[in-house]
Amino acid sequence: MPGERTAASIENGEEARAFLQDRVALFWKVLFFLMLFASTLGAVGALNRKPGGDLAIDIIVAAEAGVFWWISKTGRRSVRFLRTLEAVGLLLYFSSSTFIGRYVLVGFVHERSLTTSDAILMADAYLSILGIFGSALMILVRAALIPSSPRRTVLYTAMIGVPSVLTPTLFVPAAAGGFAWRGLDSPAFPWFPAALVMVWCFVVVTSTVISRVIYGLRAAVRDARRLGQYVLEEKIGEGGMGEVYRARHGMMRRPSALKLLRAGQAEQRHLVRFEREVQLTARLTHPNTITIFDYGRTDDGVFYYAMELLDGATLQRVVEVSGPQAEARVLRILTMICGALVEAHSIGLIHRDIKPANIMLCTQGGEADVVKLLDFGLVKELAVTGDAALSVAATLVGTPQYMAPESILSPDSVDARADLYAVGAVAYFLLAGDVVFSGRTIVEVCYQHLHQEPMTMADRGIIVSSELERIVLSCLAKRPEDRPQSAAELKRSLEACAAREVWDADQAQQWWREHQRALQSDGPHSLGSHRTIGVDARSRSALRAAG
Repeated sequence: MPGERTAASIENGEEARAFLQDRVALFWKVLFFLMLFASTLGAVGALNRKPGGDLAIDIIVAAEAGVFWWISKTGRRSVRFLRTLEAVGLLLYFSSSTFIGRYVLVGFVHERSLTTSDAILMADAYLSILGIFGSALMILVRAALIPSSPRRTVLYTAMIGVPSVLTPTLFVPAAAGGFAWRGLDSPAFPWFPAALVMVWCFVVVTSTVISRVIYGLRAAVRDARRLGQYVLEEKIGEGGMGEVYRARHGMMRRPSALKLLRAGQAEQRHLVRFEREVQLTARLTHPNTITIFDYGRTDDGVFYYAMELLDGATLQRVVEVSGPQAEARVLRILTMICGALVEAHSIGLIHRDIKPANIMLCTQGGEADVVKLLDFGLVKELAVTGDAALSVAATLVGTPQYMAPESILSPDSVDARADLYAVGAVAYFLLAGDVVFSGRTIVEVCYQHLHQEPMTMADRGIIVSSELERIVLSCLAKRPEDRPQSAAELKRSLEACAAREVWDADQAQQWWREHQRALQSDGPHSLGSHRTIGVDARSRSALRAAG
């Protein structure tokens, strides 16, 4: 049955085991401190009289709960061990608690010199009902805290009910002190045990309902957080059309980053293209390209793909923390970016959204400053909306600070050289600590990409080798024909510069040691401060008119 499979999936698995251990330990912790409090009150009350057996039992029961708490919280306990510990502990605890109630009753009868059977019976009924309600409260706490199937809750509660009902039914305080057997001819029969059974049946039903509701909610939450074989843990990023979550594979326990694209965020044809480009990206094997493990689509229309979880920082964050970067480091970063693009372009995959927020520096295999290029076209969509008479796409998705001129005017005709323009803009950002062009509006920024030449590094007060600046400015040429014609060509030019400028492993590790704390803290801007956004056709018409 589907419900049984869901229950089984909750019972199994490391997350369920760890959660069960934590909750069992919490339950015994609660009982320990409650009994410790009761023992303290009993000790204070015994200052003016001779301590009774009830105080000793209080201390023993508190010690029992403490031992079970310690056992359940230490080490890695299996589900079977925890369930056995829970059953044995509950039986011992509530049996001891019931005997405490009997001793309290004996003391009550003795202190008030109750001698008549009617008086003893009334005291017995009052304290027994009070005690069973106290036990009921603990059972309800157990149902709320410990994940348990309704069947197990019925079994455990009924098991605990045996000593809770039989002990006050069979043992009665004697007028001379101590206990006596309650005979079948007692006026307490049959209404007294019947009342206890009725109360405990109510406890069984109530605790089972609580377990069923909480158990079902936990199953629903678990299912809601599961996408295929992946379980979502926490949200770590957000883009124009998707969200990124830290996740892990349910079987291999492999940490992953899971990107979601919800059906309501795009048209069906966008989802089809999203899926196609995931399949293309999954073919990429370059070490500087993020690795995609898996992809799929849920029944409710959520498309997702799983990729490696990176430990590092985006170039956007790196510059926010430490400003313009050393020329040797920039050369190393750019060379790795171009290596990833060489493979991507060779299979016809254009990134279309290269920017500092889509490039990460991370540590892998003990090596620092490893570049990972993210989001190969997965959030880039060109959609025709509005006036059908327009000769170009009405909506352009991109990041204006890193868009090539042809991406603004003719987005349908872009080729791999648009990626190289973006690489040049990223290089400029790394060297200058600022974007190539900035403005108060998107139109203003796009206009500058179309018609304005970038400021030289010297004008910005940045000292850069003339050869590297020439390469960067050639990437930023307005006409695609004036740029490097391939990522391989650009990579060769950068490697020629890098031969004279070296950023070694010691420098990289030293930089990370100095800036690790700042990178982990919240900076003044989000990692994606230059967002992928939409530009409508009227804006592009305004640009043409302005030109």
